[in-house]
Amino acid sequence: MSASNDFILSIEDLTVSFDGFKAVDSLNLYIKKDELRVIIGPNGAGKTTLLDMICGKTRPTAGSIMFRDQELIGMPEYKIVRTGVGRKFQTPSIYENLTVFENLEVSYPTGLSVMGCLTFKRTPEVIERIHKVAEEIDLKEYLDVEGAFLSHGQKQWLEIGMLLMQDSELLMLDEPVAGMSQLERERTAELIKRICKGRSIIVIEHDMEFVSRIADKVTVLHLGKLLAEGSMADIRNNPKVIEVYLGH
Repeated sequence: MSASNDFILSIEDLTVSFDGFKAVDSLNLYIKKDELRVIIGPNGAGKTTLLDMICGKTRPTAGSIMFRDQELIGMPEYKIVRTGVGRKFQTPSIYENLTVFENLEVSYPTGLSVMGCLTFKRTPEVIERIHKVAEEIDLKEYLDVEGAFLSHGQKQWLEIGMLLMQDSELLMLDEPVAGMSQLERERTAELIKRICKGRSIIVIEHDMEFVSRIADKVTVLHLGKLLAEGSMADIRNNPKVIEVYLGH
């Protein structure tokens, strides 16, 4: 199967070895435009390592990662961000001493480089974008609040908002609801469904109830390999998946 125009991301024969241990082993994965894909699997399945390779943090041993017909392997991390790939890590990394407004403002693409920071202007376009994103992430009423005073869930949403400011076409969210209250989880599910219009999203998550609320398609990894793929209903009824994962 080769990269087609339908796929924003085409991963083929992707492998990475650490001291002879294959953390990801000959993996093929195809993500369509505007698709919301959830990747699940037991600890050590290779989920976070996969994201590390897509964003350039870890260099694969073999294989190919094509994003919109561009090979990402060998590209520096900052260039991968500029091509339109955004990633949110497990722990929220926001600027605690800046307000929500300022956190979003510094994430605007022209503010990201040193020259950009020096010449950055708070134009009407920037302000409009900040208000639009703040509304998408449920923080419109909190624009003047410093990051430190937000709840854990709100910090996670703010970090997603910082990625939205960059206008990434592919968002990767690593365990976005870890540590959240039930209400925050529900609101995060709504938020993710809202923001996937016009972009593709890959979510890594352990919370099966949350996965069933958001997923278009679920990919199950096990020992660095693709174990199963399909709708949540397919995955729940797959004997191999039940044996290695859902059964625990």
